[in-house]
Amino acid sequence: MTVGPELMQFRIEVSQQRVLHLIFDMPGRSMNVFSNVAIEELGLFADWLKRSDVAGVVIRSGKTSAFCAGADLAELEAAYDVIMAAPSGERDQLAFDHFFRLSHGLRKLETAGKPVAVAIAGLALGGGCEFALAAHHRVIADHPQATFGLPESLVGLLPGGGGTQRLPRLIGIEAALPVLLEGARIGGQAAIAAGLAHELVAPGEEVAAAERWVLSRPQAAQPWDRPDRRAADEEHVSAIIGQKRSKMLAETLGHYPALCAILDCVEQGLPQGFDSAIRTEMQIFAKLIQRREPRNMIRTLFLGRLDHERLKKKGASHKITEAVAAVSNVLGAQSERGKELAEAFARAGFRVEPPRKVEFDGRIAGTVYWLDDEPRTWGKELLRARLADAEAAAAGWRSQLDESERRAADYILVTQAGFPAYLGGLFAAGLS
Repeated sequence: MTVGPELMQFRIEVSQQRVLHLIFDMPGRSMNVFSNVAIEELGLFADWLKRSDVAGVVIRSGKTSAFCAGADLAELEAAYDVIMAAPSGERDQLAFDHFFRLSHGLRKLETAGKPVAVAIAGLALGGGCEFALAAHHRVIADHPQATFGLPESLVGLLPGGGGTQRLPRLIGIEAALPVLLEGARIGGQAAIAAGLAHELVAPGEEVAAAERWVLSRPQAAQPWDRPDRRAADEEHVSAIIGQKRSKMLAETLGHYPALCAILDCVEQGLPQGFDSAIRTEMQIFAKLIQRREPRNMIRTLFLGRLDHERLKKKGASHKITEAVAAVSNVLGAQSERGKELAEAFARAGFRVEPPRKVEFDGRIAGTVYWLDDEPRTWGKELLRARLADAEAAAAGWRSQLDESERRAADYILVTQAGFPAYLGGLFAAGLS
């Protein structure tokens, strides 16, 4: 007997205890991610669940590798291109409508009136963590790989599926900020202590534990939907966020707008009702996704990392290493940099040796990068000239490298040669 809507990225099964299982199991892939198709199917399932007479749902993964590793970043990069090709006056709404689908689907799932438990046996990152947070009950295996995390900031983004709203409401602002801003992960007993997971069980027992909870016929309501519930630390949100923002800007010098955007989501969203809060989160996300920094960081730190690992396994990295060395040499040996140039490099976020402390000048990343912004100081002019020479050197190598090799070269340039991640490197597309 067929149960539920017809799905391709998920399977629906009914256990011997007559509990419905929604199994995330993307065909032909070793790791589940939230593709456009998977997001659409989740919404279809949530609509069906609300109309159904099932007692409840257990969500689990059909993969042994992880629960879900997050968004399909290749599709996200393609969406960026579509959004930026549209007239400027249409981009905000286009971005909102495209990316709000996951948040909307998760909201429908948690308000369908049926108890939903999730069994986590591996990584639950990004959209996978947000999927788990939308369940009413979270069971996690006592295994090092079974962890929750929201690493979007590491590629210049923010969690746009409700992560900036659910996590602080569950575990408090102070505990949530390292996860949101630094990519920290929480698993095991720490997840229980924080209030992120409800049960910690031996590996292999997480599905049975989730079923037992569903069979207990619990209330299908989230804490943030109870009329008397306030977010932890809500009355102190502005003070906490203000202090964290000052510290973050001093460390990053204002070059990473995702961190500011995440803090904005928490500060603006927590005092609001949940439905308004996730719309606020998406309005901020829609602005962020149009910036160059996320595009640069996704291309370099995610796609470039995958390319680098694949090429390294094939033993095809010698040419890439040679190209990076040539460009690094043009950027200049640290000992050759005068004081003004060294300070300009450091202020722009480059790693310099010996390390140079630069005070934050109050400029948060705007429509142009700091090195292009006014005032055009002598140090900036020196930096721009040196970068122009490095771009020319990189351009000379582009014809010798294919697309994946260029991305891999940028990954090495950022992770090993001290080039700032927000600029994305010089090989794939040049400084833009």
